[in-house]
Amino acid sequence: MRERYGDDTLTHPEFDPDLWMEVGSSGGPDKNRVYELSNITADNLRSTHSVSTIGSSQSISSSQSKEFVALQQHTAQLTEKYDNLKAEYAQLKASHAQQRAEQRAESEQLKASQTQQKAEYETAHEQQKAAYEQLREIIMNMSSSGTCAPNLFWPYNHQPPPGSPPPPPPAPPLY
Repeated sequence: MRERYGDDTLTHPEFDPDLWMEVGSSGGPDKNRVYELSNITADNLRSTHSVSTIGSSQSISSSQSKEFVALQQHTAQLTEKYDNLKAEYAQLKASHAQQRAEQRAESEQLKASQTQQKAEYETAHEQQKAAYEQLREIIMNMSSSGTCAPNLFWPYNHQPPPGSPPPPPPAPPLY
């Protein structure tokens, strides 16, 4: 410890796992045995090395501990933000899927309505065409059979029918 940390024992850490490992594996009949720590083997010491070094020095451990706590808090905050964003993303994705499904349904309904209107229009148009052809045929039959004599005065020859009173004379000028 003095070779590594100097003569002032107040600055020595309570536990230096690297030094213990060095001494414990230096050779001899008790190789890989660490004394004064309940005879922990070197392998067990290696596995606990990372945990043990945090408390190696009071001055270092308190600053490291504060940094560690701050990092843990920051990590917790980031994890919470991530979880919130992940939940919000899932909610937006579900909402988007629902909107797309509603738009598809509305589009299909609109297409069905347009198809129905087109069919109704075509049916009405065919009925009008048939009625027109029927009326034309009736008129042609009547004119060719003589049951309907042509009227010279009806409706566009601009002559009054025979036997109607003559038109009134023009009004005299007022001055």
